[in-house]
Order: sequence, then structure tokens, then C-alpha cells
Amino acid sequence: MTNEALIPKLKTIIAPYIQDEEAFKNLTVDTDFVNDLKINSANLVDIILDIEDEFDIRLENEDMEKMLDVKSAIAIINTKLKA
Repeated sequence: MTNEALIPKLKTIIAPYIQDEEAFKNLTVDTDFVNDLKINSANLVDIILDIEDEFDIRLENEDMEKMLDVKSAIAIINTKLKA
């Protein structure tokens, strides 16, 4: 799945948890979930669970630890979708 197709889906998943509206409006592949969007670790877990549901994939602990920004989320989702 392309970045252009994934980013809108990720934005929908992330939207309920963001704390910085301006950073969310300017979301790019380089946006960091914690530092830019001010998402706390508990909400990051919720986002990961929502990603699993949305894309019908299973994320392992090492995937979750790496999923700190939009770019890594896209890479992990694409890897899981191809598996």
C-alpha cells in the first residue's frame, strides 16, 4: 500500500489521541507520535491496537517498540500486509 493511501487511514486512527492540533494538520511521514503529536504511551498502545484492527494484522512487541513515527508505522504496516 502506498504512503498516499496509508497516511489518510493513519490520520483517522491517530486523530482521537493527538494533543497538538497544528502538528496533526501538518502530518508527514516524518511526524513523531510522541514528540510532535504529544501522544502519551497509553494512547500509543490504543493506536497500535486500532492499526491491528484496521489492517487486520498482528503486531509483535518489537514492531510496537519501533512504531514511533509515521514513517516507521507505514513501513511496519506494509511489511505485515505483504507477509
